[in-house]
Amino acid sequence: MKKNLIVILGPTASGKTALAVRLAAEFGGEIISADSRQVYRGMDIGTGKDLDAFRMDGRIIPSHLIDILDPDQEFSVFEFQKRFYEIFSVLRKKQVLPLLVGGTGLYVESVLTRYFMPDAEPDARLREELAGLPMEELQGMLLAMKPRLHNQTDLQDRERLIRKIEIERARKNPSNHQIRFPEIHAGVFGIFWERAELKKRISARLFQRLAEGMIEEVSRLHEEGISWERLDRFGLEYRFIARYLQKKTTRDEMTAGLQTAIGQFAKRQMTWFRRMEKRGVPIEWIPGGDYPALRGRVLEMFSREKSFLDR
Repeated sequence: MKKNLIVILGPTASGKTALAVRLAAEFGGEIISADSRQVYRGMDIGTGKDLDAFRMDGRIIPSHLIDILDPDQEFSVFEFQKRFYEIFSVLRKKQVLPLLVGGTGLYVESVLTRYFMPDAEPDARLREELAGLPMEELQGMLLAMKPRLHNQTDLQDRERLIRKIEIERARKNPSNHQIRFPEIHAGVFGIFWERAELKKRISARLFQRLAEGMIEEVSRLHEEGISWERLDRFGLEYRFIARYLQKKTTRDEMTAGLQTAIGQFAKRQMTWFRRMEKRGVPIEWIPGGDYPALRGRVLEMFSREKSFLDR
């Protein structure tokens, strides 16, 4: 089948955005972000949202699903999937090559494998029934419906827990929900670094972001009304810096803990991508930073299929 989507995934600090922007510039494509935190305005340094990276040869490469919400708003896999399909369909009609780029494996997998994501409206009656139940009982209800949770924080926050139960109930009863999935035939490329080299890249990027004002960014977000609890739920940089700003840890402890946590996060990302492969999503791995190799494989793919490059 002719490819109509290029996916570039990889762990944090792998340089996937820079490679994707070069591809988009050369092939006239547009970027669709698959990053669960870059959707939020004002969360720039901590999420690695380097908008200058989208500038190539004097022009800006169009990007989507970046800076679309305020940090106090919620963004779900369902919302990502819906918005992705809308953008993908528009780009296809314009004969523009979409490049899905990011490290949130759940987002990428949701569109490549057609996750059924129900549009679960808030259920006032259900919420009334659940309101008086203890957290332990609510947790048991959710785990009975979905034993393997992607996000364990859903079990710790009462509001998120009840919302998740609503969604899972809607998933179990899909009779009133119809969704039309666009035909997607993706070429999927993963950016791979040896573990020691990726660890160096993570460390260098962390210190660069601290120098660029990442602590000040988190402080500003709190001053603008984002609670410490909300910042903690964003994880990694926002969690560790929020704790430092509350004087729960020293700067050295924050930095060392954050380096370790980001390394563990990168490992979990790779585990997710390997699991995707086992579930039938073929990923072609490209050595980190090797744009000629990536470009060559994309050209080979399209030359066989006579797709976007022939228009």
